[in-house]
Amino acid sequence: MDITDIATPDFVEVDAGKRLGKIRSIFEREKPRGIIVTEDGVYAGVIGEKQLVRSRMEDDTKASVVMKSAPRIDRHEDVREAARMLVEGDTKIAPVYEGEKLYGIVTGDDILEAVIENLDAIRVEDIYTEDVVTVGEKSHIGQAINRLREHGVSRLPVVSEDGNLEGILTTHDIIDFVVRDADRQGRGDRRGDIDRMLDLPVYDLMSAPVITAQPGESVRDVVEEMFESDVSGLVVTPTDSDSTVSGIVTKTDVLRALTFTEERQMDVQITNIDLLETLSRESIVENITQVVDKYQQMQVHHAHVRFHEHKEKLRGTPLIQCQIRLRTSHGQVAGSGEGYGSEHAFHVALDKLERNVLEVKGVNADEKYRGQLVRKLGEL
Repeated sequence: MDITDIATPDFVEVDAGKRLGKIRSIFEREKPRGIIVTEDGVYAGVIGEKQLVRSRMEDDTKASVVMKSAPRIDRHEDVREAARMLVEGDTKIAPVYEGEKLYGIVTGDDILEAVIENLDAIRVEDIYTEDVVTVGEKSHIGQAINRLREHGVSRLPVVSEDGNLEGILTTHDIIDFVVRDADRQGRGDRRGDIDRMLDLPVYDLMSAPVITAQPGESVRDVVEEMFESDVSGLVVTPTDSDSTVSGIVTKTDVLRALTFTEERQMDVQITNIDLLETLSRESIVENITQVVDKYQQMQVHHAHVRFHEHKEKLRGTPLIQCQIRLRTSHGQVAGSGEGYGSEHAFHVALDKLERNVLEVKGVNADEKYRGQLVRKLGEL
């Protein structure tokens, strides 16, 4: 299955120098699925709907400031490869070309809607993320923002002092609050208002009750719930309790599942691959394989390596966060770390991964992961 009929020509093309005020007007008037930004007639980046609506940038800001880099995808590209390119590019929208001609755009939602019937036999337990980061309901918004930044995530389950699930806080909740407050207060110096916002308790901004999913639910049902509720992820709770956080399942997790293959070698996916400097995909695979094989013969079904660049720099080299997550015959294993440059960050994360591999040594193998997931996706 390819994206020939999934991609859509419903987009607006603007110059990188176009002001956001005019772009917002075009978006509200024409309601396109996305915006392609060009510079001197050459593709430069994309702006998604939510990205534009939620932007707190002033109307005079140029499109080039808000746009996001995204890979070019061929109109006849296989749906698996298109999903991989969106995930590795850490983007929800990408330009689609037919030869050298810009045809339109494709979004993660477009792909999920097209394959949703094939997701019926896949279970949440096959794809969700277990190593979830939470925040206390009495923590300050400033602390929550730091957690979002440090872990490179977009949502935090909010828990009580007893560890019970009370709500969910996303980057969109925070941005929406800031934008609403900006509209109310005007465009003056608002440093004092921002400081007060950072001191607010998380429960003032969190959303509740929380929409949840259970490990045994079909991914199709979960994706349909995401579309209906206009959210990008759900908190996963045990079947017998809706107050315990087991993990998170997101649209990106589903897209990533589309890339899984039956090949014997390790399937590796790298998000923000453009941050790699001296590292190569081959060296990443080799290093992870050495760690896994050093202590036990784990079968690694899928490896996800995510790089995230912080603003901080040391002698011109940016601070990079690296997260490594493995789906193996022994369950999920992860490690994360920070360093200046992608290679340093990767090896710090790799050391943490090695320690975590040791911790799961002796756990009974669980081979059910591949089964129906790969068979069902093989029909695409």
